[in-house]
Amino acid sequence: MAVVSKNIPAPDLVAVSRALISVSDKTGLIDFVRALTKHGVEIVSTGGTRKAIAEAGIAVTDVSDVTGFPEIMDGRVKTLHPLVHGGLLAVRGDQEHQKAMHDHGIRPFDLVVINLYPFEEVRRAGGDYAATVENIDIGGPAMVRASAKNHAYVGIVTDPTDYPLVLEALEENAGSLSYQFRQRLAAKAFARTAAYDAAISGWFAETLAIEHPVWRAFGGRLEQVMRYGENPHQDAAFYVNGDPRPGVATARQLQGKQLSYNNINDTDAAYELVSEFDPARTAAVAIIKHANPCGVAEGATLKDAYLKALACDPVSAFGGIVALNRTLDAEAAEEIVRIFTEVIIAPAATDEAIAIVAAKKNLRLLIAGSLPDPRSKGLTVKSVAGGLLVQSRDSGVVDDLELKVVTKRAPTDRELADLKFAFRVAKHVKSNAIVYVRDGATVGIGAGQMSRVDSSRIAAGKAADAAEAEGLKEPMTIGSVVASDAFFPFADGLLSAVEAGATAVIQPGGSVNDQAVIDAADEAGIAMVFTGMRHFRH
Repeated sequence: MAVVSKNIPAPDLVAVSRALISVSDKTGLIDFVRALTKHGVEIVSTGGTRKAIAEAGIAVTDVSDVTGFPEIMDGRVKTLHPLVHGGLLAVRGDQEHQKAMHDHGIRPFDLVVINLYPFEEVRRAGGDYAATVENIDIGGPAMVRASAKNHAYVGIVTDPTDYPLVLEALEENAGSLSYQFRQRLAAKAFARTAAYDAAISGWFAETLAIEHPVWRAFGGRLEQVMRYGENPHQDAAFYVNGDPRPGVATARQLQGKQLSYNNINDTDAAYELVSEFDPARTAAVAIIKHANPCGVAEGATLKDAYLKALACDPVSAFGGIVALNRTLDAEAAEEIVRIFTEVIIAPAATDEAIAIVAAKKNLRLLIAGSLPDPRSKGLTVKSVAGGLLVQSRDSGVVDDLELKVVTKRAPTDRELADLKFAFRVAKHVKSNAIVYVRDGATVGIGAGQMSRVDSSRIAAGKAADAAEAEGLKEPMTIGSVVASDAFFPFADGLLSAVEAGATAVIQPGGSVNDQAVIDAADEAGIAMVFTGMRHFRH
């Protein structure tokens, strides 16, 4: 049964005369407290926060002197007391509440400043189980939620970046905070505890291998507000969740204008793709446009790989995202900046390469530090009307699969290397996906079509266009191999690939018509292998 409100109106202005302060992050604390005391605010504090304030020569009352009860159990119990929570939760316009305060010696708090134990940081650093659990804050969230609920009378501050705003509001209102300001502080406070609890519940699910918890929450901190989303009429913002996975969220932007919504989405797609290629084995480059690769290649050098990737679809590459699996060098940088490029992302960059890119002032250069592990576990989330679709990250890697030759002819060593390459790329192409590869480079990519036959035709058409642009006598699909992200339900998709010049095919298999497709491959004299793994990407 819901609690019935007494509908006591909240005052517009509440004078701040007493503050409760308990913070883990002490950034800006002393200057803020000193400014509060100039407004005549009495300071009550706890533990390390009280010690820091006292050492700065500022008058402060220990919460134990308020409660008459010592801090016990390694600090686990210090603020969970009626003399604290009564001061946070009292409805000052309620006569019964006023009487209870009088009878029990409860004094109100007008301002509460709390930030929480660094659970997210400890989790991110890989703390052991006991250390991680110990950094789950109890008293902090309890006080934050109590203060936020009672924002009619209490201002709750959870973020050190808000200290200047609080001081500005106190100056404007002669030592008081407005109701609207308290409301906004409360909204931020509940968002903070929600994200905090989401991190904790997510950690438990991960640690205990609970695949599908009954309640699932995700949280994040605002990183940047964007001019707009995918389109100018859409609002957008970027939130980070503290996941240390190398990529667009963790990378340092060395130069260029602010990333857009589409830039972030496409850069993430590009870097996840290029991470499929071990830098110890080969240099690799991926060029992305609208979250789809328009060219991927490996080579002896990044320059070589880039030029091979660009040749796949030079038209689409204009205004694209370039991802590299090795340190960006001057040679590669000089080639990349020849055409309009939105973003370059790499694990690192030489000083010379940075200087070359700097000549293009709007070109963003992101340094990620390392590559993400394509095999690592994780979650992906998609919103739908009324809910969230949550699944494990597609961490399947073709090198880990047992490939099954199903045709009379087995692929040659060269074909097999290209087949694996093609399947790596197909994993990152929107379904239905068809990828033609020759000599360690994509030569035709068909993405996002309702029919796999259409994807095959589009890929072949792009290859023909690229050949014409390069002045080649025939498309590079002649003598290529082809990958499909899912099985061919009928032989027509396969035959389209054969028509384009493919000599070998890699696909998951698993269709009721597999035998018919195998028979068609045998009749055409091509090799085909099954992976047993599908890579739909919708």
